[in-house]
Amino acid sequence: SSSMNKYIFILGMVLLFHAAYSAAQHRSYLRLTEQEFTSLPADIVLQTIFSLLLTVFGVTMIAGEFKEIRSNIDLQKKTWKNLNNRPSFYTFNHRGHIFNP
Repeated sequence: SSSMNKYIFILGMVLLFHAAYSAAQHRSYLRLTEQEFTSLPADIVLQTIFSLLLTVFGVTMIAGEFKEIRSNIDLQKKTWKNLNNRPSFYTFNHRGHIFNP
């Protein structure tokens, strides 16, 4: 399932790049024929929207499970003993080893 989601994301990105290339090619065609640009053709717009939705779906499926925005949800699961445990503040390289013979 994870590899399928990656393929969906890659397909969406390829289609998105193809839509961008088609839009650039359409603009250059209008310049060559000296026509005024009003809007992109409907097929390019639909391809862009479809590929964007496909890419967003692939990214959200690859990203995994979302976390709750409210921080108190995660804090309710922890005990008081775990709240004071902060491994990022542990210091092992200090001057205390000088006093130990």
